[in-house]
Amino acid sequence: MTDARPPTVVVVTGLSGAGKSTALRALEDLGFFCVDNLPTALAPSAVELCERGGMTRVALGMDVRVRAFLGEVGIVVAKLENGGRRDVQLVFFDASDETLLRRFSETRRPHPLSTGDGGALAVLDGVRLERERLAPLRALATRVFDTTTQSVHELRRNVIDQFGPASGGAPRMVTRIVSFGFKYGAPVDADFVLDVRFLKNPYFVTELRPLPGTAPEVSAYVLAQAETCETLTKLVSLFELVLPNSEREGKSYLTIAVGCTGGRHRSVVVADELGRILRENLGVRIGVFHRDVARGEPQGAPHTPIDAALTSDVELKGLLSPPPPDPSPRAAGSDR
Repeated sequence: MTDARPPTVVVVTGLSGAGKSTALRALEDLGFFCVDNLPTALAPSAVELCERGGMTRVALGMDVRVRAFLGEVGIVVAKLENGGRRDVQLVFFDASDETLLRRFSETRRPHPLSTGDGGALAVLDGVRLERERLAPLRALATRVFDTTTQSVHELRRNVIDQFGPASGGAPRMVTRIVSFGFKYGAPVDADFVLDVRFLKNPYFVTELRPLPGTAPEVSAYVLAQAETCETLTKLVSLFELVLPNSEREGKSYLTIAVGCTGGRHRSVVVADELGRILRENLGVRIGVFHRDVARGEPQGAPHTPIDAALTSDVELKGLLSPPPPDPSPRAAGSDR
């Protein structure tokens, strides 16, 4: 589906020490291409070049050091909007004089206007001079963040709330559920590792042993267990809490690994069912990937290919950590 949203340009400006760098890092984590202290004259050309390269979400950091920006802000914003073709937002970061003075004291960095020909001899002089120069710019801002009482983490959270997935302005978090076999090692990129080896094992049912966990017979056997139903109920409750809050905190990827001994039966069934329920309950896209389902298949056993429609973009690009080699040739034939 084609994204109908217009290209987005966020101009991040405000007082030195008020949190512009933290905001730019948060925007970068949300997928924005960020450039700090870009000369004003280059801004429209830089945004156009980014769009040619497929980057339609750009954040530009501009402050009092880019002096031309202060007098030409209206012209620059008009060029960036390009006749309304782009969504341009001017975001201003502010804080009290006392807070800014304390932050400069803690970091021991000089104020930009207290060095060179800035015109200020002390940090407090620089803060007040900068506030005076930026007053017209603050009046034009589409959003103002007052960070006086905010920590770095609170500021990051506020930026994500404004520009993240909840606002419709950023891609949703990529969630993956990966089934695996413990005897081959857990996925190295897993955020959560779940062990379902306590469930009854279809491997010990003669007619189910050669079938993969994607087969209806194996799925029915595992899901018929009371322990499976209770486990799924509690896991669904857990991840209905975890997924939205992880996305709200700006997490881009979340991987849930579900393991059994060989990764062919129990973990496959639980991963599929957990993904199905969470997709229905949360209305989000969740990729399900069975890492080890084809490992140790008995010769002549039916092979069920992975459903690419349920696999996230990361798996489709082959970026998921590959399974480790078999521990031994004999160990590859069982799911005990």
